Amino acid sequence: MPKINLDAIGQTKESVFEYNWKDVVLYALGIGAQPEELPFLYERNPGGVKVFPSYAVIAGDGAAPLEKLGRIDFSRYIHGEQYIKLYSPFPSQGKIRRKGTITHIFDKGKSAVIHSLRQGYTEKGEHIFDAKWVHVYLDAGGFGGDPGPKSAPINPPEGVDPDFSISYKISENQAAIYRLSGDFNPLHIDPEFASRSGRFRAPILHGLCTYGFTARAILYGVCDGEISRFKEFSARFSSPVYPGDTLTTEGWKEKDKYIIQARTGQNIVISNSYAVIE
Repeated sequence: MPKINLDAIGQTKESVFEYNWKDVVLYALGIGAQPEELPFLYERNPGGVKVFPSYAVIAGDGAAPLEKLGRIDFSRYIHGEQYIKLYSPFPSQGKIRRKGTITHIFDKGKSAVIHSLRQGYTEKGEHIFDAKWVHVYLDAGGFGGDPGPKSAPINPPEGVDPDFSISYKISENQAAIYRLSGDFNPLHIDPEFASRSGRFRAPILHGLCTYGFTARAILYGVCDGEISRFKEFSARFSSPVYPGDTLTTEGWKEKDKYIIQARTGQNIVISNSYAVIE
């Protein structure tokens, strides 16, 4: 049974993330941006290339002191949920000062659930984003810790058509492109490695690539492509997506937010999710 260092709770790490317009464009291509989305792909766009709000998951990756958890078996370490909050649009390029904190480790009996917060600021101190990662560490529970709060279900209203629905075909080489933004897990490109898990029939799309495709659909479905209107997106990863699938993102307006669901066919892949739009 994997062991986890509970002293990691509250541990922080500060670092600097540096990126340029090529990194931004590569990410845009990684989440399926097409030539007609020129402002996100062209460095000569007036004011510089635009940055998708979900780039927060790239800027925040590696910012938390996960090494404080002890020796992690990453074959058991599963990305369960992702949340981002945007305070201002990303500059086209530059340096981001980051602070990462392990905020909670909950004991769910069989597994542990690890929450971490990553925050990003410009060099001048302007707050750009907060991002929260939730990971499930299989077989690492049972240590007598706090089980944590139960999440309230967020479900689409039954029998009500969505306020928007956007479908994107995931190209066969999508994972090969997305991994160039920094996630080199062989699960997403190596068929032999993927088959070892016994859970996947082929390499799967990165969860955060699915997240990016969904955020991109929200941006066009609700925000008319205006990045400054995109404020929050919280999502739970329910099932894997495979390159070649068609991903459909749907949203239902409810008071001050949109309930979001993404699926491939009838298979729900992102659930218990919402977006806040200005």
